[in-house]
Amino acid sequence: MSTSELKQRPHSVTLRFLAAPTDVDVTGNVPAGTVLEWVDKAAYAAAVGWSSSYCVTAYVGNIHFEDPIQSGDLVEVTASVVYTGRSSMHIHTEVSFQDPRELRPVASSNCLVIFVAVDDRGKPTAVPDFMPGTPREIELRQNALARIDIRERIVASMKDQQYTEAGTAERVLLRFMAAPTDVNWGGKVHGGIVMKWIDEAAALCAARYCGRETVAVFSGGIRFYRPLLIGHLVEVEARLVYTGNKGMHIAVHVRSGDPKTHEMNLTTYCLTVMVTRDETGTAVPVKPWVPVSAEDQRLWDHARELVAIRANAPGGYTPVHLVESSAS
Repeated sequence: MSTSELKQRPHSVTLRFLAAPTDVDVTGNVPAGTVLEWVDKAAYAAAVGWSSSYCVTAYVGNIHFEDPIQSGDLVEVTASVVYTGRSSMHIHTEVSFQDPRELRPVASSNCLVIFVAVDDRGKPTAVPDFMPGTPREIELRQNALARIDIRERIVASMKDQQYTEAGTAERVLLRFMAAPTDVNWGGKVHGGIVMKWIDEAAALCAARYCGRETVAVFSGGIRFYRPLLIGHLVEVEARLVYTGNKGMHIAVHVRSGDPKTHEMNLTTYCLTVMVTRDETGTAVPVKPWVPVSAEDQRLWDHARELVAIRANAPGGYTPVHLVESSAS
């Protein structure tokens, strides 16, 4: 592809819309799962625009949820290609919002999403190289490169963990069929819907543990292993693995399979941090969870390891409600 053709190829997309009343949950705010769905759609549009082929979500990096979005807010989700591999595209996303009666936007969250371009057979296919042209694009590319080692360490740590009946922590299991309304443009369940399921299961698990309504403040290490098909049986299992001073760390596994068989395959895994807030919106301390079994302790240590790994990522990762723990 010539240089002139690459210059004409769009590498950034901005979605702009009003948050609808149907977007909010029982707390009156837009839940993290819906924000993740918006992020996935914008990143998909940027990936397809750059690669000119169908793309699948491979990984969603650390995303912090700050100020809540409410119904009626004007939302902007910008997704920009910042680095390309042979078939992968690293896409920086930013979510901002504002009361449409005001002029000052509020930054809500940002994260890095990785998409892979695939051909008609579902095999990875090459994408054009992206070369940054501005200081900001160069900075984002460097941040993406710096996160590769961090991401590989996180994926390796999460992949090695085993979750069995030996665990004693709070746990929930949601089971349902993937519906035609969950379909993406390639005929499969799109990553944004899966991330919404993850948020719902994590919120339920955390609410059962603390006895209050909860919201996500962080999701990380969302790894997509295989596509999830319409008509498949879906299991979303959420399990408490660690409590900080205010945060409840919930590991979530998504499995799916043909309902005519008994085989279920892991499709997605991530760790979500939930908090409960007072009337002013401030996160409040939660009761400490103390490991009981050897598996409890191993997963508790695993959650602490992930916090330590992410602390070395660009920008750091040491919010007090994620790090401080009442258990020892």
